[in-house]
Amino acid sequence: MKIAISASSPDLKAEIDPRFGRAACFIVVDDESQEWEAYDNPARDASGGAGVQAARFIAEKGAEVAISGAFGPNAYEIMVATGLKMFVFRNTGSLQVSEVLSRYRDGDLDPVTGPSGPGRHGK
Repeated sequence: MKIAISASSPDLKAEIDPRFGRAACFIVVDDESQEWEAYDNPARDASGGAGVQAARFIAEKGAEVAISGAFGPNAYEIMVATGLKMFVFRNTGSLQVSEVLSRYRDGDLDPVTGPSGPGRHGK
């Protein structure tokens, strides 16, 4: 299973980025092989629809799970339509991507059952 985590830079030691659609990048981890790749978020500077574009992007990269600080209503709809499961981290301070991944594996992240952040228009 592939897990996409919003990150501030392309490294497992990077701090997590609480934004989904406007995250700097996504770290996509294959939970079975432990291999990972970092991708710049092509939606980061979009004039609108960043969450939707980011959701489509990680789905195209084969992610089955997305982890971020919040998912707006439009991103949430796309994620549900593509079958992506969503989890959020809360009260994290300066957690690293690797720490959030460990929390996911330990079942310590909250599953998302509806939009967990407000919709945005533009930046």
